[in-house]
Amino acid sequence: MKAKATAAGLAILMIANFAAAHEGEHYSAGVPGDPNKPARLVEVTMRDGDGKMAFVPDRVDVKKGEQVRFIIRNLGTLKHEFTLASVADNDKHAKLMMKYPDMEHDDPNAKSVDPGKTAEILWRFSKGGTFEFACLIPGHREAGMRGTVTVK
Repeated sequence: MKAKATAAGLAILMIANFAAAHEGEHYSAGVPGDPNKPARLVEVTMRDGDGKMAFVPDRVDVKKGEQVRFIIRNLGTLKHEFTLASVADNDKHAKLMMKYPDMEHDDPNAKSVDPGKTAEILWRFSKGGTFEFACLIPGHREAGMRGTVTVK
């Protein structure tokens, strides 16, 4: 006898897949910051229009061990997100976002930001290298909504 999928069953499966994707979360770009320690302020705006999407600035240089408070302002007309990770980790998460495009983020390294709203990420760059911040909503990264953080 075949079991029929119910709406509730599908919802539970979607939640389980989402939880599994975020379980044991590691952060490739460093670690969440300590609010009791000083941080450099970096303001990043999200913009969209005329088929183009962007972060301004789209490049940030930091020193290894530096703590940064990102103030992220969505000045566009669409919802966007800011996800800070390695390119490889963002590639993996972008594939998951294709399956669940309405996924919301309020994680230490990722925030969903509605038009006209502001979010904040406090981050300590404990690893050297080049990392990416990107909007992983399907189509946004491909439209130019990505930037780099170089940690030396």
